[in-house]
Amino acid sequence: MDSQAPKPAILHVCTRVTLRPLRDQVLRISGFAVDSTLSHTEAHTIVNTRPYDLVLIDVEGESGIHAAETLCSDIKTAHPNQLVAFVCNWRVAILTDCPDEILRSEFDPQAFVDGVRMMVNEPR
Repeated sequence: MDSQAPKPAILHVCTRVTLRPLRDQVLRISGFAVDSTLSHTEAHTIVNTRPYDLVLIDVEGESGIHAAETLCSDIKTAHPNQLVAFVCNWRVAILTDCPDEILRSEFDPQAFVDGVRMMVNEPR
């Protein structure tokens, strides 16, 4: 009998072809169950397939804010209790207000994982 707690489930939405699989692997190695997509359209479908502890939406610069906010709003409308976080730089973080959390994108995989872990483990 397996007594381990289930891995927290993350949906990672990232349109950057090279970055998405790297982040996915860092999260998996760190004990998370990860589904991911390059497409905001596909994310709408995936988020309805099962519950996620966290939906991480990568925001690529200021030009990506509108699409990320639209996806965040759509997810929150369909699933009001869904925890959503943007992964973005400091400038984007001050220009948006949709997500529950902001995870600053850094070149430090441990800081990235620590931020995700903190979000998933916070009581709501």
